[in-house]
Amino acid sequence: MTTPTSDPAVLLRAYDEQLREELSSALTTPRLGPLVLATYLGGRGFITYQNLDVDGRPADEDSVRQLVEQALAHYEAMPEIQRVEWKTRGHDHAPGLHEALVAHGFVPDEPESVMIGEARLLAVDIDLPDGIVVRRVTDEDEVRAMLAMQSEVFGDDPEEAEEHVIQLLHRLRTRDDMEMWVAEHDGVVVSAGRLEPVEDTDFAGIWGGATRPEYRGKGIYRALTAARARSAIGYGKRYINSDSTEFSRPILERSGFVKVSTTTPYEWRRTR
Repeated sequence: MTTPTSDPAVLLRAYDEQLREELSSALTTPRLGPLVLATYLGGRGFITYQNLDVDGRPADEDSVRQLVEQALAHYEAMPEIQRVEWKTRGHDHAPGLHEALVAHGFVPDEPESVMIGEARLLAVDIDLPDGIVVRRVTDEDEVRAMLAMQSEVFGDDPEEAEEHVIQLLHRLRTRDDMEMWVAEHDGVVVSAGRLEPVEDTDFAGIWGGATRPEYRGKGIYRALTAARARSAIGYGKRYINSDSTEFSRPILERSGFVKVSTTTPYEWRRTR
């Protein structure tokens, strides 16, 4: 039996070693030096990496700027790619990265907290309000209802929301590496989120957590998270990871999860 840990250094090392290049459902994943330049359905690119060192040399402002230029040139040469996300992490050695990204048209979004903890910490019984049911959904119409609620809560752009629906439904039809979970009140979705067990790692990710404002503070999201954690344990996963907003971070912290870093997405969009 493994010894439980909440040591941020141990959790961050596991994250860096196992998750930094995890790219479920990517269509292509070519490399550019330390970078992985993924593409997805819907004309989306995604850039990730374990570090920004080049040929064993620590990153400096010049090498970082060159990586940004070369990565962007790669996607600019692909007319089907309409937007690209560069996923940064707050603990990286990345001199000049913010400046280089902004100079090349990438726009930063709000930072999120990288939260990690033992799955067992979340897999607890939660008393639900009367009329609330938590369950996994697989039917396409039910998944669409779930994603529509999430898009409404997050205020997503309708066109991008529909692209997201297409991508996730395609993944559900063609792969077996994701579960969709909802909480319903009288058959109406009021909270939802995904579980993504990551193959060949100790991790499962919980993503897309959203709850209608009038249903917050009632333990519903906590129960939804507990259900996903129990499922993750069933897959043999030790850890849960989540890129958390300020709504979900305190819930995970109260359960013993640790903020090990931050992550900020930078997005480039094609303008011509």
